[in-house]
Amino acid sequence: MASDTDNPAASTSTITSLRESLCSESTPLPIRFRALFSLKHLARHGADDEAIAAIDAIAAGFASPSALLKHEVAYCLGQSANLAAVAPLQKALSDLQEDPMCRHEAAEALGALGDAGNLDILRRFRDREGEDVVIKETCEIAIARIEWENSDERKQEKLRQSDFASVDPAPPMPESEQTVEELGKTLMNTSAPLFLRYRAMFALRDLASPPDLPTAVPAVHALAEGFADSSALFRHEIAFVFGQLSHPASIPALTLALSNVEEASMVRHEAAEALGSLGEEEGVEDILKRFLHDKEKVVRESVIVALDMAEFEQSHQSEYALIPEAPKAVA
Repeated sequence: MASDTDNPAASTSTITSLRESLCSESTPLPIRFRALFSLKHLARHGADDEAIAAIDAIAAGFASPSALLKHEVAYCLGQSANLAAVAPLQKALSDLQEDPMCRHEAAEALGALGDAGNLDILRRFRDREGEDVVIKETCEIAIARIEWENSDERKQEKLRQSDFASVDPAPPMPESEQTVEELGKTLMNTSAPLFLRYRAMFALRDLASPPDLPTAVPAVHALAEGFADSSALFRHEIAFVFGQLSHPASIPALTLALSNVEEASMVRHEAAEALGSLGEEEGVEDILKRFLHDKEKVVRESVIVALDMAEFEQSHQSEYALIPEAPKAVA
C-alpha cells in the first residue's frame, strides 16, 4: 500500500476499499480494525487530499453499533494531527445517547489535537451537571493538555525522546533525575491533578522501554499499582500503556484486570487488547480465549481483536495496520 501513495487514483481506490471494510457490519471485526489502522496511517502521513479522505472514511465508522469500534474510531481521529477531525469528534462528544466509552475517547482525541478552539466544548462537558464521571475526568485532562500544548512552559521543558509515536493524553514528566519510586508516588497521589499523575504514568512508560532497561521491570510494577486507583479512566489508561509496552512483566496485572467481572468494561477491554499485544508469550492466548463468551459485548469484541493481534505477533508480519486492498486477501 505504501506505493499507492504515489498514485492518486490507486490511493483513492485504497481509501474507498478500506472504508467499505471498516463500515461493513458483515466484515469480521479484526479486518475492520486492520482497515481502521490503515486509514489512521493515511490520515496522519498522507498528502492533504488523501488525509482528508482518510479522516472522512474513519469518521464514517461512527455509524457502527459497536462501542468498541467507535471508541477506536475516535482514538484514530485524535492521532491524525489534522483539524479536519474536529467536527466528527465534537459531534460524538456532544451526543448524549452515545456510549460513554466513545464519548470519552472523543474528548481525549480533541485534547490530542491540541487546538485551543476545542477548550469551550471540553469545559462545557467537564462542568455539565449529571455528566458521567469518565467524561468529566477526560475533559479535565484534555483541557490541561491543550493548555500545556499552547503554553510557554512547554517550550522550556526538555522531554525525553519517547520510543512511542502516539499522541498521548499527557506528555511525560520533563527529563530529570526522578526515580521510578518518585514517579510511582506521583502516579498514586490522589490529591494531585489527574494531568500530573498522567505525566508520571507516561514517564514510567518511557522508563520501561526498551524492555531490557534496568528500570523497565520496576516501572511496570509501579504502573501496575495504578489498577488500585478509584478512577476507571485512570485504570483503563494503565492498561493502555501496558498495551504499548508489551512487557511480559505486565501479564499478571492485566490478567487480574480482565478476570475481574466487577471491573469496568472500559478497563477490561483495554486489558484484553494489551494482552493481545503480548500474544507471543506463553499462555496469553489461552487466557484470552476464556473470555470469548464474556457477558460484556465490548469485552467479547476486544478478545476477538486481541486474538487477531496475538496471531499477528506470532506471524512476525511487519505491520499490523496495513492490509491489502481486498479484505479477502488477509490471511
